[in-house]
Amino acid sequence: MSVEDAVRKHLAHAGERYRDLLQKSQDPEVASDHVRAGAVLREMGGFTRFAEIHGDLVAAENGITEAREMLELDEDEETRLLVESEIEDQEARVRRLLGEARDLMLSDDGHSGRNVIMEIRAGTGGDEAGLFAGDLFRMYTRYAERQHFKTEVLSVVPTALEGGLKEVVLSIKGKTAWSGLRFESGGHRVQRVPKTEAQGRIHTSLATVAVMPEAEEVDVDVRKDDLKIDFYRASGPGGQKVNKTSSAVRIVHLPTGIKVECQDEKSQHKNKARGMKILLARILDHHRMKADAERSDLRRSQIGSGDRNERVRTYNFPQSRVTDHRINLNLYNLTAVMDGDLEELFAKLTEYSREQRLKALAQEHD
Repeated sequence: MSVEDAVRKHLAHAGERYRDLLQKSQDPEVASDHVRAGAVLREMGGFTRFAEIHGDLVAAENGITEAREMLELDEDEETRLLVESEIEDQEARVRRLLGEARDLMLSDDGHSGRNVIMEIRAGTGGDEAGLFAGDLFRMYTRYAERQHFKTEVLSVVPTALEGGLKEVVLSIKGKTAWSGLRFESGGHRVQRVPKTEAQGRIHTSLATVAVMPEAEEVDVDVRKDDLKIDFYRASGPGGQKVNKTSSAVRIVHLPTGIKVECQDEKSQHKNKARGMKILLARILDHHRMKADAERSDLRRSQIGSGDRNERVRTYNFPQSRVTDHRINLNLYNLTAVMDGDLEELFAKLTEYSREQRLKALAQEHD
């Protein structure tokens, strides 16, 4: 199947699905249930522009057919010239519509416009890994500031060393937050001389990053019976208790085994709310990764798997070099990158992703 055929097939499906959802949204039973209505409206939003393009495309192609029929019947030269000009205009319109639909398909993964939940964890490398996790946290928050995104730390576990992090979970809110940060999931490696290294030897340390679209209740069907919620006393570094009330929360989603712990707030209610936000994002990401695995050929054609075990990037301080292993890209502006200047890197990743998706488009729709 050619790319154009794949685009046409997607448009036809989108038009049909949009009509089905529109009919469902007008059902009084659905409209009276805000959860179901929200889910229907959200799905409709993903198909709206495709459905509009499909309608315009059908109208343009019908116009071309009618104009060609007129050419066969009318022998007046002046009329024929006008009709041929109309056919050329409609054919150009068809090309523009198919091009727009193709670009939408390449850029839309179903989560465009979403806010982001990001998790950063120290890996192997001891204290230096914790410091590197802290550096990544600052890098992403600086990037968010540059983009005028809003950030909020949902959960943090510091190390004993100042500036070090065992783990941090943060929310990044912005219309284009997902578009660039979605490429960041995986293993990040740093090569540098640690501050604690007396001999000046270069060490290699690791940290992992997970980037998930922020979920809403309408995205994930979670029943109360599926959750095991425990409250306990929060503890600080070294295990010491930091308060005398059981305000920390542990939430386990029994069907998937996904677990979240949150203890940063003194309020039990606030910790539970933050924990649920993280949990919903992880469940949505679990389903997303499962769906991607089922489309394994397409998944392999895109940039990485998003698995935390996959090495995605190396930050080499002695050479001031940043290497993205997925696209064999080397940049020699490490200081700027660590200060949140990620635009060039994300642009290269986006360009590569679009190229790979275009190659896989016909195969995806076979």
